[in-house]
Amino acid sequence: MALDANGHPVSRISQRKLEHLKLSLEASVQSTRTAGFDRFCFTHQALPELDLDAIDTSTTFLNKPLKLPFLISSMTGGAHAAGDINRRLALVAQSVGIAFGVGSQRAGLTHKDLRATYQVRSVAPDMLLFANLGAVQLNYGLRKEQCLEAIEMIGADALVLHLNPLQEALQPEGDHNFRGLVEKIGALCKELPIPVIVKEVGCGISEQAAAQLAAAGVAAIDVAGLGGTSFARVEAFRRERPEEVELALAFSEWGIPTSEALIATHRAAPSLPLIASGGLKHGLDAAKAIALGADLTGFAHAVLAAASEGEEPVRRLLDGFAWQLRVAMFCAAAPTISALKTRTLTEIK
Repeated sequence: MALDANGHPVSRISQRKLEHLKLSLEASVQSTRTAGFDRFCFTHQALPELDLDAIDTSTTFLNKPLKLPFLISSMTGGAHAAGDINRRLALVAQSVGIAFGVGSQRAGLTHKDLRATYQVRSVAPDMLLFANLGAVQLNYGLRKEQCLEAIEMIGADALVLHLNPLQEALQPEGDHNFRGLVEKIGALCKELPIPVIVKEVGCGISEQAAAQLAAAGVAAIDVAGLGGTSFARVEAFRRERPEEVELALAFSEWGIPTSEALIATHRAAPSLPLIASGGLKHGLDAAKAIALGADLTGFAHAVLAAASEGEEPVRRLLDGFAWQLRVAMFCAAAPTISALKTRTLTEIK
């Protein structure tokens, strides 16, 4: 078995997680298409009749209070190098009052020595925390018992089931059978003691998929659209032969931009809590996402890069996003997150 830089054994799954982490930090894996929020603008209010210092950014998600409508999106875990990053991110999430999701816990289910790389409750006892497993694994032996194990592993408040058909298709070791997942997801929604969230990993949720998921009984949807990290590019760069790289790169701009996925999902499931993630660049994008129907806004690549340097860069980054959100709310005359959700955006032609 291979060893990592610290002498830890590296399983095949763990090795893949290390490759994903390294490529996300070092390679050009960001989509060249945007999430689409630059197409929209607020109507500026020169007389907001508000005090900027009194703007209230607090909210709730799945009945859990948050100081900001932010989520550090599911990214990593399953490799020893990822454990430090998860703990740094969780420490900051706890202190600033936002939600946090760990990466896929499949490695933790199969390799108990890797479970510590996901476990952050000791540093973030009150944080809204999401467990994470691949939905396709329901066709490859994943059962309710393993889902409960993943939840208990980290003391999660909700379970994210991620959908990644393009990524699985491009992985040499990918799992390709996505048949019957809606029914199996629906069964888990009824059987598990905590809410089930379904998310994409960067290609977006369509209106049709959102309607199917709502009918299945999911508690929330993370649209996770095109505009951020392209897992098509990540998987392409994992290929060894140049011709295979080129074949995979043809799909690097495949997907629904996050803003479009958010609009479509909100139309299909207007009463369902929604998370907007995938290519959000700052707090103004977060404000626009909320006005388009999001209840929570997710950030991934930017906070991952900051976390590789330490806790303080993550804190500064999120403080900046929070300031941008407050300024947007102030100039849109929205004193609260609830008010921001009623503001109409204009599409720039």
